[in-house]
Amino acid sequence: MNELLTSYKNSITGLLDQLLCTQQEAIEQAAGVLCAAIVEDRRIHLLGAGAHSQLAVEEVLWRAGGLAAWNPILDPGTSLVHGAKRSVSFERLPGYGVGVLNANRVGETPGETLILVDAYGISPLSLDLALECRKRGVCTIAVTSPAYGLATPENSPLRHPSRKNLFREVDLVINSGVPLGDAVGRVPGFAQPVGSSSTFCSCMALELLVLATVQKLVEAGAEPPVFMSANLPEGDAANARWEAKYAPRVRCLL
Repeated sequence: MNELLTSYKNSITGLLDQLLCTQQEAIEQAAGVLCAAIVEDRRIHLLGAGAHSQLAVEEVLWRAGGLAAWNPILDPGTSLVHGAKRSVSFERLPGYGVGVLNANRVGETPGETLILVDAYGISPLSLDLALECRKRGVCTIAVTSPAYGLATPENSPLRHPSRKNLFREVDLVINSGVPLGDAVGRVPGFAQPVGSSSTFCSCMALELLVLATVQKLVEAGAEPPVFMSANLPEGDAANARWEAKYAPRVRCLL
């Protein structure tokens, strides 16, 4: 067996084990917020503040075994479909996040929640989103790695003009544990790390949040709005009622 590939797999599983072991309390708290919002029929938004963070949002959109009750926001400005450099430009553009919130009508109804996925938590986009949500009374839950904010100099050009860190500007934080530099594979004879970790960590955090939320809904005696695989014979029929209920508020279900 290739020891290099095994080492990379062990690094990834180690990060996922660490996330589970250290973040259960945070995940339980966030799940309580989502459970209450679902029971009270309040809007829940989910947004990735950057191209690869957006992949985690796509992972839980219209997903077998996933929640139908949230509104995944897939912003075209930061999507890799339109170009990598273009995506980074929007991610680093101060003020752009306010426009994203406006375009998706975030904060128009009382008691909304925004789950914000950003592996690094220092970009103008992520801070714009968090700070503006605070102004609008939107509860914020960040899936991020505080290590980046703690290690990045305050005067770094990568930062938001406020120089603030995302993990300090939201209501709840799930520490995804993404290590500095993201890549965790080590190839002998090549100094630079290879093989990223952030998408694995972000997706794991969201899936754990889904499980914990469904658990709390069941304990509360509420039926969890969960999609069945559309590739099962009964899938389309099972999902039809959730689509009918949530499609008016979830743009990506249309």
